[in-house]
Amino acid sequence: MNQADIRRAPRETASPLGKALTHESAALHVTGRAIYCDDIGEPAGCLHAAMGLGPAYPARITAMDLDAVRSAPGVRGVYTAGDIPGENNAGSVIHDEPLLATDETRYAQQPLFVVVADQRDQARRAARLAKIEAEELPAQVTFDQIAEAATEVCPPLEIVTGSPADALNKAPHRLEGRIDIGGQEHMYLEGQIALALPSPDGLRVVSSTQHPTEVQEMLCHLLELDSAEVTVEVRRMGGGFGGKESQAAHTAMMAALAAHHLDRPVKLRLDRDDDMVTTGKRHDFRVDYALGYDERGRILAATFDLDARCGHSADLSAAVCDRAAFHSDNAYFLPEHRITSRRLKSNTVSNTAYRGFGGPQGMVAIERAIDQIAAKLGKDPLDLRYENLYGRHGDVAPYGMQVQERVLEPLMRQLEASSDYRARRADVDAHNATGGRYRRGIALTPVKFGISFTISVLNQAGALLNIYKDGSILLNHGGTEMGQGLYLKVAQVVAHQFGLPIDAVKVSATRTDKVPNTSPTAASSGTDLNGMAALAACKTLKDRITKFLQQKFDTDALPIFKDGRVYIGFNQMSFSELAHAAWFARIPLSATGHYATPGIGWDQATGKGRPFFYFAHGAAVSEVEVDTLTGSNRVVRADLLHDVGQSINPALDLGQIEGAYIQGMGWLTMEELVFDAKGRLLTHAPSTYKIPTASDRPDVMNIELFANKNPEATVYRSKAVGEPPFMLAISVHSALAHAISGLGGAGYWPELNAPATAEEVLRCLDLARQSR
Repeated sequence: MNQADIRRAPRETASPLGKALTHESAALHVTGRAIYCDDIGEPAGCLHAAMGLGPAYPARITAMDLDAVRSAPGVRGVYTAGDIPGENNAGSVIHDEPLLATDETRYAQQPLFVVVADQRDQARRAARLAKIEAEELPAQVTFDQIAEAATEVCPPLEIVTGSPADALNKAPHRLEGRIDIGGQEHMYLEGQIALALPSPDGLRVVSSTQHPTEVQEMLCHLLELDSAEVTVEVRRMGGGFGGKESQAAHTAMMAALAAHHLDRPVKLRLDRDDDMVTTGKRHDFRVDYALGYDERGRILAATFDLDARCGHSADLSAAVCDRAAFHSDNAYFLPEHRITSRRLKSNTVSNTAYRGFGGPQGMVAIERAIDQIAAKLGKDPLDLRYENLYGRHGDVAPYGMQVQERVLEPLMRQLEASSDYRARRADVDAHNATGGRYRRGIALTPVKFGISFTISVLNQAGALLNIYKDGSILLNHGGTEMGQGLYLKVAQVVAHQFGLPIDAVKVSATRTDKVPNTSPTAASSGTDLNGMAALAACKTLKDRITKFLQQKFDTDALPIFKDGRVYIGFNQMSFSELAHAAWFARIPLSATGHYATPGIGWDQATGKGRPFFYFAHGAAVSEVEVDTLTGSNRVVRADLLHDVGQSINPALDLGQIEGAYIQGMGWLTMEELVFDAKGRLLTHAPSTYKIPTASDRPDVMNIELFANKNPEATVYRSKAVGEPPFMLAISVHSALAHAISGLGGAGYWPELNAPATAEEVLRCLDLARQSR
């Protein structure tokens, strides 16, 4: 079929809402025709930039000779902090991070300068010619070092209810423990990249960013420009996972600085090694916990001390650590508790947002604790999870918000039955009792994840909707597309509103000159916020159209938009005929929409309030196999059941659930960040940092959506799905511990840290054998 035949082909007329439609760029992705930043045709005179990095340790710079860099072949310019006309700052919240270091580098290989050349390889080679003299400074890298120093990048948080110390002392049983939880590299397929395009009309930057408005603001501060003079654009990213929320601005700023001085287009695409060395990761945590409980396993009191390694600056650590504290309860009611969060400074790259935004780290400790209590009481951990769910003994979260939805217990009961969990656990225990090299483990764990930005001002979005006189619709909103399907979901909402097929609605690239003052596409809120903003724009246009039709046909009837036509009273016309008639009658067919999430907010001083609009829920059963000789392990089966509310697109939701689980599995089993004693990242390439591949996917993987409408007024009663399924993989960590536990004595449960690499599993296997 040629292109003309495709255009003439009849359109599907049923409403696209709730349909399992393929991603709007799926065909482009698989054929290699999707245009990313690096695929954009380079304009005439385009130059290429590279970063010049500092010593492989924190250092005081005593001399920096860049003459060899400037004289290298093809070099057009070299720029240091002294060449910045505005503010030398890359800190998005607290201005505590220089874009280019000056007299001191605070972590290994911190950027010192930018070099620009005719060709990318010329710039990269030239950057290595710098002669830098430096005095090595002490490095604080490990948790022991940073906890002793106790220097924080931002204020701590403490949440207290009741008298937890007294309650712990009075409890019939007490458990204490510690777990170290590793960070995680984002490993997006498309690395950090930006193309800066100066012109007499202002600066335009194409950036692979989740937060175009923040990039715009940072550029303005850097170059002393107004926001109206800077436009940031992103059509799609090749993955983000949080790594392009705040830190995409660094790359854009370096490219823009060079473009500003040279008045020529400049592109900066980071080499993968440089990307991994100079961009932040998921925060690693150390959690010390104490729980008091009774003979049934009911939790009576709890304390959690969460220390996060934040890096050399604040970045987004305050909000990440707030969310970690808010999710220390996961799905369980804690009658009396103290939750303390410290945000510790280290001589490493500044850690940043990552899928789950602290929530996964917050949940891991309590799931480990419940497993330990169950082992001591000789019970199935699932029974203790049921016993402590919200609604059994209380419904107020540590931060004071009432947990009203009673979704988790029926969801978990359904999964318990559909996965045949009880029989399989009995089989696993029987298998392990026979001994042998390979041991198995199984676990069922729940997820309760709060949806909203904990920084309340970010819970807003805007949209622009244009109806053209031929009946086609162009949609623009502040959300960004990174493969998750946001563009398609919001287009489905708009198409449903006007009774049109999905191909009648086109979505244009996110640009700050179309929709201003946008929030980042993060916190799983992309569809919630931008879908509601698009609905608001639809309402404005439909109100105008309704008034026009009622006057035209002299009726009080309300129009019905269905199957590409509009019906009002005894009259009807095609949507394209309506659009032309409305234009001819001088009805404005362009509208903006805005949405702000209602009823949320919390007090930083007390840690109390309503930080979330609602909760997303899920549960997973993971079964694993462990090689007791090598420590290697794999997931052999996974059963996932997740609550997405009333799904706008089941295909996209199922894809997000599967991908999140696999990514979470990688974080908890194989993705290990290794720093040397000076803070230099040793795992800085795919050769040394391992993520899951297709062969790591469980042989059996069953994924279902739980039937449940969101009780809150979200877009068509759907729920967020980007981050919550990530934490389903905590069941893998629990299952690995179950596999190891049988080698210990009665009541033994291993203190398995994360990631559970082969080395970590072997360590715990040895300890288990010694405990007998």
